[in-house]
Amino acid sequence: MIRKAKAVWKGTGRDGTGQLSSESGVLAETPYSFKTRFESEKGTNPEELIAAAHAGCFTMALAFGLQLAGFTPDELSTEAAVTLEPEGKGFKIGKSALTLRAKVPNLNEADFARIAGEAEKNCPVSKVLNAEITLDAKVT
Repeated sequence: MIRKAKAVWKGTGRDGTGQLSSESGVLAETPYSFKTRFESEKGTNPEELIAAAHAGCFTMALAFGLQLAGFTPDELSTEAAVTLEPEGKGFKIGKSALTLRAKVPNLNEADFARIAGEAEKNCPVSKVLNAEITLDAKVT
């Protein structure tokens, strides 16, 4: 399975603007810029999208893990906080902190911790920073 998204940027890094679009159409020329990424201007940014992807992926992985163990959650609520930090002359994503609040009837704390830990390790987005990255770059 391959999922696609596209970014188009015009102008310089600080003063330019970009648009993000996804194959599904959920993102359709959604604007982003230096100000939405590094300041408080309203809009999206890559780190926010990674945080949403991580929270969504982990929560779904946990739901499957609970199902396999015979439990049905009333609610799973996960917040992912992605940290963008300086590295040399640039930046890196140094951390994604997941905060989970769950309502799962008849599940003890030890089993819950084990199942949640497995979901965190096996969620594809948790693995993404160790993924092989390829680049096909052409200038036109």
